[in-house]
Amino acid sequence: MNALLSNKYTRGWAALGSALPRPRATLAISAHWYVSGTSVTAMSAPRTIHDFGGFPPALYQVTYPAPGDPVLARRIQTLLSPISVGLDEQWGLDHGTWSVLCHVFPEADVPVVQLSIDESQPAHVHYDIGKRLAPLRDEGILIIGSGNLVHNLGAYAWGQHSVNAFDWAVRFETHVRALLLANDDGPLIDYETLGSDAMLSVPTPEHYLPLLYVLALRQNGERLHFPVEGIEGGSISMLTVQVG
Repeated sequence: MNALLSNKYTRGWAALGSALPRPRATLAISAHWYVSGTSVTAMSAPRTIHDFGGFPPALYQVTYPAPGDPVLARRIQTLLSPISVGLDEQWGLDHGTWSVLCHVFPEADVPVVQLSIDESQPAHVHYDIGKRLAPLRDEGILIIGSGNLVHNLGAYAWGQHSVNAFDWAVRFETHVRALLLANDDGPLIDYETLGSDAMLSVPTPEHYLPLLYVLALRQNGERLHFPVEGIEGGSISMLTVQVG
């Protein structure tokens, strides 16, 4: 619903879009393209995917007609070699990408490609892929990992607008923030070793893994910022982690 709303999250994303240097293109790693294998969208005009159900009709009318970038897709394929990366002509932009970018770049005039998350690979492989993508930063590409540090829909307080965050969600987010600021990526890669708070906060990996791609892009001495913060419904962290 953030695609349709003006709130502290969407205003924060819009402020980022205004403040960041305008990129040549955007590479998005979305929790919602979690499949077997690695692929990158390679079409010139990716479709807007409405990959959800049970929401108001207005949400299904949202389109984000950003162009694709087949040249960038092939560049990513080269950077990730020898990993086999498919050039996908079917997927498009899912809501993990367009519900954020519609506020960051509301004119949809920055080309966008998506990279899938290979569900068959362990966390350290995703971190390594992020490392391989780092040269794109010097080529004018904005890289976005779209997920949630805490994402437990089973515990989410649907319809309750002012519910307090669960203690375990706050503890996990606080712990992760401390590790981030300490530049201690090891425990974040091996997040399953972080105890019961981690298991409640990350019951499935797909929303957590985009963070590892972002962390892997950080250069020595580069600071992290948290321009958007908050926990929704008790169990969904909206924390934004900005590198540089």
